[in-house]
Amino acid sequence: MLNLKINSMDYQGMLEAVLLATQDAISVVDEKGIHILVNPAYTKITGIDFDDIIGRDALFDIEEGESLHMKVLTGKKPVGNTILRIRPSGKTVVAQAAPIIVNGELKGSVAVLHDISGIKDLTDKLEEVEKKLRALTYKYKPEDIIGESEAIKHVKTLVEKAAKVPATVLLRGESGTGKELFASSIHAQSARSHSNFVRVNCAALSDSLLESELFGYEEGAFTGALKGGKKGLFEEADKGTIFLDEISEISLNTQAKLLRVLQEKEIMRVGSNKIIPVDVRVIAATNADLAKEVQEGRFREDLFYRISVFPIHIPPLRERMEDIPLLVRSFISKFNDEYGRNIIDISIDALNVLMEHNWPGNVRELENIIGRAMIYMNLNERIITTSHLPELKKSRITTERIEIPSNENLTKLKDVLSKSESEHIRKVYYTTKKNKTRTAEILGISLRSLYYKMEKYKID
Repeated sequence: MLNLKINSMDYQGMLEAVLLATQDAISVVDEKGIHILVNPAYTKITGIDFDDIIGRDALFDIEEGESLHMKVLTGKKPVGNTILRIRPSGKTVVAQAAPIIVNGELKGSVAVLHDISGIKDLTDKLEEVEKKLRALTYKYKPEDIIGESEAIKHVKTLVEKAAKVPATVLLRGESGTGKELFASSIHAQSARSHSNFVRVNCAALSDSLLESELFGYEEGAFTGALKGGKKGLFEEADKGTIFLDEISEISLNTQAKLLRVLQEKEIMRVGSNKIIPVDVRVIAATNADLAKEVQEGRFREDLFYRISVFPIHIPPLRERMEDIPLLVRSFISKFNDEYGRNIIDISIDALNVLMEHNWPGNVRELENIIGRAMIYMNLNERIITTSHLPELKKSRITTERIEIPSNENLTKLKDVLSKSESEHIRKVYYTTKKNKTRTAEILGISLRSLYYKMEKYKID
């Protein structure tokens, strides 16, 4: 063992040299939790000068998290790696602290802070890149579906279940509800996620063109056919998923050929007799009432049952109005990236205007409104206000007076109760702007019970 005799002045000088040399921030408090010493690295990380921190309590430099100094002084033992956010710099650090014991007495606490803001920034950027990459490749997860309403939570659960089975899925919902997003989410979570996700807008193509696009064609099959022929979209989607949007627009002739693909898992290109096997998961979507289309002879009944093995109803925006604030902030973030803007929020008054609209165009209409509002904003404006929004029609709220039978028109108690229940449900339903989830919450019943009662009393 090497014994050195060092006087107190030498010791103090060596201690100061160590504090100056270390790259980690060091903070020392006395037994009362008052700062008595910090080093230059501390000032660099926190943004607090030496003279401004000395004499301040242990909580002075903490923006988020618990004071390690106070933990040490209370427990009289070291505290391991703890993540804190410090002020005024706002940096994220990992800190450790230990007690200072002199002659068996607790004299204070010393803490060491490691700046990890750079690592955290890189992690945040990586997560953002991954999110954008999923968007480019149509790979979405349930968390990419924005909303916390009971209606949308139920749909998320169904999406997760649909992803785990190979069954054909039929997404039903009004135009603008985001059916493609849900289809993409099912594909991304399925065993086919590493293969192609092929989108087809059936309403955008004529019958003859749709057939050649879906099943492909051979050279010379028709005028203008490419030399060597062309692969169809079902072949492109082999081992993956094909999304048939607006499937109700397909002609009866093409419906018959689509049914063959679903039943036999094989196709024939236009102009060819060669059978090509395909392994494709089909997700279809429509805003039409297919059951009615079947009754009126415009859609094949056998195909209807083939595609609706796993039906999922996407609720319109007016039935999940509580999701509007989350959706708006998501669109603000999206358009900030696209337009190079720095909008930070929307005002309460503007949100109230949006909450009063009936949203016939659903989420797509809301996205359009937010995008348009941000385009019209001045470069120095940061908050969307009512002045930035176009004029929106307020949804009508209608209530009906409950009629109480007179003595001359007495009836059975159960009929009176039924009528009273019916009127009360109508009143709450219209007051909530036809928001079924909110209506069920106010009435204190389940959503399933509400649907049953609305059907019973013919409330729409």
